[in-house]
Amino acid sequence: MDANKRQAADEEVTIDLLEVLYVFRRNIVWILLFAILGALFAGLYTYFGVTPLYKASAKLYIVSTSNDVINLSDLQIGTNLAADYKELILLRPVLEQVIQNLQLDCTTSQLRSMLSVSNTSGTRILQITATTTEPALSRDIANEMAKVAREWLPAAMNGKTPNIVEEAVAPKGRSSPSYTRNVMIGGLLGIVIVCAVLVIRMLMNDTVVTAEDMEKYFGTMPLTTIPEEEGVTDIAEE
Repeated sequence: MDANKRQAADEEVTIDLLEVLYVFRRNIVWILLFAILGALFAGLYTYFGVTPLYKASAKLYIVSTSNDVINLSDLQIGTNLAADYKELILLRPVLEQVIQNLQLDCTTSQLRSMLSVSNTSGTRILQITATTTEPALSRDIANEMAKVAREWLPAAMNGKTPNIVEEAVAPKGRSSPSYTRNVMIGGLLGIVIVCAVLVIRMLMNDTVVTAEDMEKYFGTMPLTTIPEEEGVTDIAEE
């Protein structure tokens, strides 16, 4: 037996994809079991360990005009004002006024973390979204933010008063977490974990079982083999 060939075979680590697929097929029951367990654990954790959140949104329409007729220049100015309002609407004075009006038990930083303001490109519409653990609270905060912003921002910018075009309503369903997504992720993680364990065990197992293994590890074929009997395969000595 060539010692150099054996040493080279020991140092070289290769993965036979067909062998990996065979290992997966042989352990399909374990793979399915871990997928179910992973999905079940993720679902239970999401239901009992994650607080659901609810979103509610109010919308403001920004238009700058000095008369009853709105022209193209007014619309362009309104678009620019919407971008400014998006930044100014979360200023401390606005947040403090909302906290005072609703008698909220939070700081301005905490309230700011519950809010998001978006402006679709090319429009004069601002959407104020509040995200909290209570549907009614999300609705009240979004509506109060729109109301205070409508009064405070024009005075601060010496501009026209925006219109509230849509008031927030209490959401009927949670915005997060997604049970379906988390259950799927849990199932996939279960599959990944058990497959990784199977591959590692396969790579660490250097037991010679077949004639092909003999050739793979030692570079030579056995003269004879003993056929499989009662689920056990033996290889005769060379």
